[in-house]
This record gives sequence, C-alpha cells and structure tokens, in this order.
Amino acid sequence: MITGELKSQIDKVWDAFASGGLTNPLTVIEQITYLLFIRRLDELQTQREQKANLLKKPIEEPIYNEAEYELRWSRFKNLDPEVMQHLFVKENGIFNFLRNVGSRSAAFSKYMKGATFMIQTPRLLAQVVEMLSNIDMADRDTKGDVYEYLLSKIASAGRNGQFRTPRHIIRMMVDMVQPTVEDIICDPSCGTAGFLTVSGEYIREHYEKEMYQEDVKSHFQNKMFMGMEFDPTMIRIGAMNLILHGIENPQLQDVDALSEANTSFTEKATLVLANPPFKGSLDREAVDGKILSVVDSKKTELLFLALILKGLKLGGRAAVIVPDGVLFGSSNAHQQIRKELIDQQKLQAVISMPSGVFKPYAGVSTAILLFTKTNSGGTDKVWFYNMQADGLSLDDKRQPIEANDTADIVARFSNLKVESKRTRTDKSFMVPVKEIRDNKYDLSIERYKEVTYEEKLYESPSIIIDQIEALDDERAKLLNQLKELLT
Repeated sequence: MITGELKSQIDKVWDAFASGGLTNPLTVIEQITYLLFIRRLDELQTQREQKANLLKKPIEEPIYNEAEYELRWSRFKNLDPEVMQHLFVKENGIFNFLRNVGSRSAAFSKYMKGATFMIQTPRLLAQVVEMLSNIDMADRDTKGDVYEYLLSKIASAGRNGQFRTPRHIIRMMVDMVQPTVEDIICDPSCGTAGFLTVSGEYIREHYEKEMYQEDVKSHFQNKMFMGMEFDPTMIRIGAMNLILHGIENPQLQDVDALSEANTSFTEKATLVLANPPFKGSLDREAVDGKILSVVDSKKTELLFLALILKGLKLGGRAAVIVPDGVLFGSSNAHQQIRKELIDQQKLQAVISMPSGVFKPYAGVSTAILLFTKTNSGGTDKVWFYNMQADGLSLDDKRQPIEANDTADIVARFSNLKVESKRTRTDKSFMVPVKEIRDNKYDLSIERYKEVTYEEKLYESPSIIIDQIEALDDERAKLLNQLKELLT
C-alpha cells in the first residue's frame, strides 16, 4: 500500500517535470522509466558485487566494467548538474549505455530501441535524480506501488487515448480465473501490463511455497508472462512495470497483435486476460487471415476475440473486457463471434458493468466475457451478473463509496451450482443456451432479466389539489408576516 508520504514525493517529481516544460504524461513516465532502469542496473551490480565478495569469486555477469563505473547511479547522482547532463548525452554516456551495452545484462534493454532522452536541462535532470534517490524502494511491493501510482497519472491526465483498466477490476477478473503456477498468461494488448502484474501478485500470494522451487521460479520469471503491444513507449512502460513487480524477464513483443507479423501467438497461452482497444475499424488487408476466418470484420473488439481464440491452447481460459455492442450487435460479424463462443467454445459468464467504470476518460458501457477454448462446444448455461457498483462513484471524480459488487461477483462465480437456483430478478442468474440461441445469440442481460413492478397508491387528484391550496395559503400568511416585520 503506497503511503501519503510516497505519493507526495512522486507528485513533487511530476511537478518538477511540468516546471521543466515536460507536461505530456506518457513522456514524463517514459523518462522516469529510464531513470528507474538506470537505478535498477546499479542495484543489480551492487548485489552481484556483494555476492562475489562473499564467495571470494569474480563477479558473475557484471553489468558494468571498470571503465563504465562512472555511469552507475550511485556514482553520478551527486555530481554537478552540468557534469551529470553531459554524462547522460555524450556518445558513450549513460543513455547510449542503456540502449547498447546494457543489453548484455538486463532484459529491459531489449525494449530500448528508438528510445529518446528528453530531459534537456541540467537543473531538471539533477533535481529529478535527487528526488528519485530519496524515494525508498528497497522492497518489491514498494517499487510496484510507486510505479502503479505513476501510471495512475495517465488516467488523471485524461489524454493520449491511453485506457488503463482500473486496478480493482483487473483484480476481480484475476480472482475469478485463479491463475496457477503452470499457466502461461497472455495479454495481447498489454499496454502498461496491469493484467500481467496483478496475475503475478496473485501467484505469489497463493503459491508461496511453490515459488521456492527452481523450476517454478524459472517459469515465473521467463515464460509465464506474455504480452503484445505495437506502441514502443507503452511496451517500455509495461516492461518496467513488470520488472518493478519482480518479473525480471517478461516475454513482451513489439508487434501489432492482429497482423500476420504476430507469428508466435498460436495455441500458446493457457490463460488470457485482456481489455482490447475499442478504436473502431481497421484496414482489413492488415489483419491476419486466420483471424478473419473466425470473424469477418474490421472492428478491433471483434477481431481481438478471434485473436484470443487463436492464441489459446485447447482448454485455455480467457476473461476479456468488451464494449456492450459486442453483446447485442446485429451485424453478421457480431453474431458470428457470439455464435463461435457459444457453439464452438464454452462461454461461461457475462458480467455487465456500469458505464462509469472507465471514467474520467471514457463513458462507454462494457462487459466481461469469460470462456474456455474447446473447439467442440460445451456451453450449457451462461451465468449473467448485473454489476451496479464497483466501490467508486460512477462520475468523473470516481470517489470511494460503500456500494461494491466486485467481491460478490467473485464469490458467486466460484459457486455456480448455487447460481442455478436464483431467479431472473436477482443480480445474477443462469440462462440455458437454448434460450440464448432462440434470441439470436443476444448476450445482453436486459434480454433475460425479469423486472418486478411494485404497485404504489396515490391520493385522488381532488385531495392533492386541496393539499396544494393549503400550502399556498400557509405560504401567503408567512409572506405577509415577513412584510409586517420589515415595515
């Protein structure tokens, strides 16, 4: 849990960038990411030096050689601003080290292609380095919390078109699908890697003993987490988010997930968690033909569902956020993807979320689909839940409130046997697949829930008129009394 003091320290870093002329939130976070990476490299080198001293052996896989020691955070952080700035921008300086030499020892460096250092003034650089040095990030949880707080400023900035899935919604989805240490978890539109970091937290919490086993630890660090993102800035930010959450070598790919260039995502994942972009239409020619064979469309929200089916192994599970239109759209493509999920795969649940969940930067109504890839059907009944609150107000302020359905959703989904006994007037209920087919595969909860009407009796019009006249008489009397007091 991030403290008020830590928030204050980060806010000061953010304000320093604004005062220095850098106001684009993604640019600021990217520049902070570079600095955190430099600090992380120095920490890793220190750990290896301490281990070497303890064992009386040479340093294993040193990150810095002797000639590069001046590039270490601990060495340059107290230099004069002009000297520090020169050390960053010179040809064999710190930033080029990150992009080139550092790649021999640190997984993050492979995402540095095309990176640009944009802190142009020595004063700003020295100021930010000093502030970051004063932030205590000794343990993994604090590092992760600090970076999550930084990422939250993308949302508060309300621009750049970057849609971060609220962390509590991610946690709800992860709790529903319950990842295991054997899973290969993928987000094909990973952005800041929120789904992957929260999945990692879940694994650590529920498999603490297993994480001491070398094979489990190796799988966790090197193979468990996959992500795709075509924006180089976002993939760097996502990679750093994972690293600061203790996942040192995530398998992130700089690729358009829907294109034919995405060759590695075929029957690869056992679990997909995603909030794909809802940005309208794409050029059909740019989309992988295998995806189009599942759903012939230009709409990204439909294409990503087909991509997820392509990327899942047989028996693999998925929890995916989609816009409401996917549930009831009448186009051939909309019906085609719903028919695929229901008839060819196993659709398990549809959770309708209120439109304010993605405020302040989007008011779109959304839903979560949970399904399993079977390629042979298996849908018997589909569980519907009508989420009405998520613990935050549904306006632009998103202030904490008492009403919150997220824990109830997880609890009910984990015990679906009981759900079959609920009536259609409840928040959740089961619908037989035949009824869904009879309704042209419509998955909107409004189609199936029952509304009860309560009879309310009112006074007759003549009595209401008498009451209004009595109020008017009383108002007139009070007005006259006030006039007399003023004369």
